[in-house]
Amino acid sequence: MKEDILEILEKNSRLNTGDIAIMLNSSKEKIEKEIEEMEKKQIICGYNTLINWDKTNKDLVTALIEVKVTPQRGEGFDKIAERIYRFNEVKAVYLMSGGFDLTVIIEGRTMKEVALFVAQKLAPLESVLSTGTHFVLKKYKEHGIPFEGPRKDERMVVSP
Repeated sequence: MKEDILEILEKNSRLNTGDIAIMLNSSKEKIEKEIEEMEKKQIICGYNTLINWDKTNKDLVTALIEVKVTPQRGEGFDKIAERIYRFNEVKAVYLMSGGFDLTVIIEGRTMKEVALFVAQKLAPLESVLSTGTHFVLKKYKEHGIPFEGPRKDERMVVSP
């Protein structure tokens, strides 16, 4: 039941508990209790609205930063990741496999603002060995939701 509730909320967190109860053939009270329990256990960590900022007047630049770090003795990557995610500019931090350790996603008003964040706040951290910044030029889909409406399938039909 919990996973079903989570899947519904992940797709549309605006649904009320009564609607979810109907969808899952359950009672509103049981759904409310399950959600409250998952919030207390931090399974549900928050509720966000996905916004296509490109369709507004707000200037916003998103960057993905590859970060190589030296893990802290006895704490691994957790301590440096926590230090990084405490910056207001940071929207997400992920531990990665491969050629670098952390992916840091940040937002700023301009590319210069993002570059200054990297140069003045991120790169100087003692555990940070190197960074590589990639600017997002256009978002097509985020959290499973396309930013543009459905498009006509322009592929040629091939029939046997």
